[in-house]
Amino acid sequence: MDSLRGKKALLTGAGGGLGSEMARALGREGVQLALSGRGEAALRRLAAELAESGVRCVALPADLSDREQVGGLVARTEEALGPIDIVVNNAAVEVCSSFEQLSDGDIERMVQVNLTAPLVLSRDAAARMLGRGSGHIVFVSSLSGYAGTAYESPYAATKGALITLSRSLRAEYIDSQLRFSVVSPGSVGGRGMFARGQAEGIRVPRALRLTTPQAVARSVVETIRADAPEAIVYPGPIRPALMLGMVAPRLAERLNERLGLGQLFRPVAEARGSLGSRRDVRAGRGPGSQDQLLRS
Repeated sequence: MDSLRGKKALLTGAGGGLGSEMARALGREGVQLALSGRGEAALRRLAAELAESGVRCVALPADLSDREQVGGLVARTEEALGPIDIVVNNAAVEVCSSFEQLSDGDIERMVQVNLTAPLVLSRDAAARMLGRGSGHIVFVSSLSGYAGTAYESPYAATKGALITLSRSLRAEYIDSQLRFSVVSPGSVGGRGMFARGQAEGIRVPRALRLTTPQAVARSVVETIRADAPEAIVYPGPIRPALMLGMVAPRLAERLNERLGLGQLFRPVAEARGSLGSRRDVRAGRGPGSQDQLLRS
């Protein structure tokens, strides 16, 4: 899609976090938008803002943890907006907790919103797009999907699944005009999951660089326009570190611990009372260690 002007898109998770910036970036390209999310008031404010700049958009509140609402969302979108050309699967939820403290409900909700909903929405949209001869579906993943994140394991698992899903679908539909891409942001400052974590105790190590919501939104637009298979949004060289995790995982673990990245979300789990009674008995976890600094 060299030009996105006049295209119609469904954007999930539009009401907050990174979604509102994605909506603005797509709107600047002339995309007509169906904005979906749980908070109707936030969606309507965003829709009104975009309408003032000439963007045609509709607010379609939906709770993606409700399977019935997921199942009807593509049909509702096309009833309100017309045949859609683009789906951006952005909505996600996370529960920061030690693994053994997670409830069945925590796990089921993360899998439903972060993975099952994108699967169902993308399947429903793909069937319609194939009949019209073209379309582009984007999955918003995370660097956690490549590298894993302690105390965010189900979240990281669902994000990793989206990366594999996008690769699988590109291979399956390579001879069609149906396109798939995955965008994986690193830690985002200012809004979203990481920003909430900072408010609850995360201290950013020197080794970690934060990206911006605007950079993530630009990447979504550029990925659609260029039909890029994958995009990693990180302000620095990150692929060598990801490769190290593949070829020398034990070394990567030690490096992450030394840089303060391995236990980055532990203060959040502790602040939320989700750490349990676990005590660290491994060497190097005494007073003055990196982990102690992160918790102080």
